[in-house]
Amino acid sequence: MKISFKFPREKSLIPWLKARKQSQYSYPEHKATLDTEFPKGYNHDRNICQLGIGEKAFEAAKEAINQWVMFPKPWTHIYPAQPFVQDKEVVVLFRLFGLWWFNSSRIIYTINEPNRYGFAYGTLTQHVEKGEELFLVEKDAEGKVWYRLEAFSQPRAWYVKLFKPLARHHQKRFGKQSKAAMQAFVANYLKQQELTNTIN
Repeated sequence: MKISFKFPREKSLIPWLKARKQSQYSYPEHKATLDTEFPKGYNHDRNICQLGIGEKAFEAAKEAINQWVMFPKPWTHIYPAQPFVQDKEVVVLFRLFGLWWFNSSRIIYTINEPNRYGFAYGTLTQHVEKGEELFLVEKDAEGKVWYRLEAFSQPRAWYVKLFKPLARHHQKRFGKQSKAAMQAFVANYLKQQELTNTIN
């Protein structure tokens, strides 16, 4: 675990991320977000919201996932914020109590199907929580496009266990703002496309 008073520069993120390549997952229930029932003994979070209707909305939603839009700014950041790749590590940064907290996760599986797109990452040993989180967009039979944010987790660091109600508050906050960020991105994406088509 690492903290910083200032938003970390890339020169400090690169070596910290490289050091995580040898890290192990901090929980044993790998890929359990693929199951309908999450493991017992964890907090379970299931968030869902509609993003739009039709193929264009689905393409916008996929692009949002590629850009990690679901991490609400300015208090959360991902490094590197590049399209997800299985088995790659990422630094999950969040700001709390005036500090930037470094957390490490690894893409544990990906989904790239005609009507489903996304991935899940699992926490590594350098993370204040332990568990797994799924970020998924999907288009149903009626053409409606949905965003799903689902996770099972429990505190790993002693100070998170001590202030568990506060940690749960921020997890709920994250879920709410994540959905809003995805909805805003897709709406703006479709609006820009409509303006471009009108001009052309």
